[in-house]
Amino acid sequence: MAETKHAEIVVIGAGPGGYAAAFRAADLGKQVILIDKDPTLGGVCLNRGCIPSKALLHISKVMEEASHLSKMGITYGEPQIDLDAIRAHKDKIVLQLNEGIAQMAKARKVEWVKGAATFTSNTELSVKTDVGDIAISFNKCIVAAGSVSATIPGVPADHPSVLTSRTALDLVDIPKRLLVVGGGIIGLELGQVYAALGSKVSVVELLPHLLPGTDSDLVKPLQRKLKKQFESIRLSSKVTTVAVNEKGTLDVTIENERGTKKEIFNKVLVSVGRKPNTSLLNMEATGVEVNEYGFINVDVYQRTSEKNIFAIGDIVGNPMLAHKATHEGKVAAEVASGYPAAFDVRAIPSVVYTDPEVAWAGLTETEAKENGIAYEKGEFPWAASGKAIAMNANQGKTKILFDPKNKKVLGVGIVGPGAGDMISEGMLAIEMGADAEDISLTVHPHPTLGETFGMAAEVFEGTITDLYVPQK
Repeated sequence: MAETKHAEIVVIGAGPGGYAAAFRAADLGKQVILIDKDPTLGGVCLNRGCIPSKALLHISKVMEEASHLSKMGITYGEPQIDLDAIRAHKDKIVLQLNEGIAQMAKARKVEWVKGAATFTSNTELSVKTDVGDIAISFNKCIVAAGSVSATIPGVPADHPSVLTSRTALDLVDIPKRLLVVGGGIIGLELGQVYAALGSKVSVVELLPHLLPGTDSDLVKPLQRKLKKQFESIRLSSKVTTVAVNEKGTLDVTIENERGTKKEIFNKVLVSVGRKPNTSLLNMEATGVEVNEYGFINVDVYQRTSEKNIFAIGDIVGNPMLAHKATHEGKVAAEVASGYPAAFDVRAIPSVVYTDPEVAWAGLTETEAKENGIAYEKGEFPWAASGKAIAMNANQGKTKILFDPKNKKVLGVGIVGPGAGDMISEGMLAIEMGADAEDISLTVHPHPTLGETFGMAAEVFEGTITDLYVPQK
């Protein structure tokens, strides 16, 4: 007979959203069970995504910065790469954070069940563990089961030379030639890591531009850098087949308007997005509505069509970002615990952690033009920033989109080192309803990259003294 358990609140998935939901519910006095199939807490983001990739990106950025010092009179020898030490460094960071989350779960008396959960009804789960099945009943359930890398037809998904974002982070070796299929965030980040470590990297993107949906002026400085680092960038192109040849390398067929071309690569990284894990949960046993794309429909309280079941994170739709999941998790936990809360945000920031970084929040110029939304812009080029010039970052820029009527911030875009950190000021401005004067009259420290945010507002206001802008 299967073991049985009951919890006031069950959370499926221990990623950033799941453990935040579990911990918040426990802090509010609820008895919580947290279920995850992985041997450690933290989900994809910590174990196989955000954190390990940023550890590797830090290494690649430092290597690039060291090479630039030769122009400033400091010359280092060629880097000696020890893959075992790099993997150990990455794994140590992940382990440290794993242990921290486990300790917080223990301190909060959150019970962790390791296994794969499926629904058997609107109030029950079956969890398959290493020691047998467990039946868990619940008053409330928060689904935070995340997503998995999407695949494309014509590519063998189970071959060791065909990488996903997960297996690429294992750094088994550094292939001589690596093809990245997909010019989105994950593909460019991992492509830059492998290029820094010695791979000749090529990127194939189906659409006519990298980072689809991102403003082209923000992408240009990054694309200029990648053209120097990568062997090739092929836009408006499609990978139709990947086949293993007798030498163990991969024969890849690439199509575009110029015709069809076959090339040989040592490894291929497929990075064409992610799909929700709803198919693993037996949602059919519940009354929860799932849309045609596999996402669970929720309201602003993160409730599904079954009011005792909540859903958060990747499994409820785009953007698939850890910080979005965390905020949704807290909302779900509070509502499930009987407290007033709602996911009511003005914007969600996005960051590409390449070198240079690209970050944006709120309305983009692309969206404004596509939807006929009126806006005015203040833009400060980092070529006029002393700090940026000293850092060899004069290709960067900071721009702010304003409402023409009330001068409030509609959106922010930044490209350059530290853009991901700087975007938080833009988010605060959007959330607080700041206008151009609020920003331009806020004293920013000099010399910093952060002051370019204030200067962008000054450009809009017409009060800038660090540039000459003819008066309107």
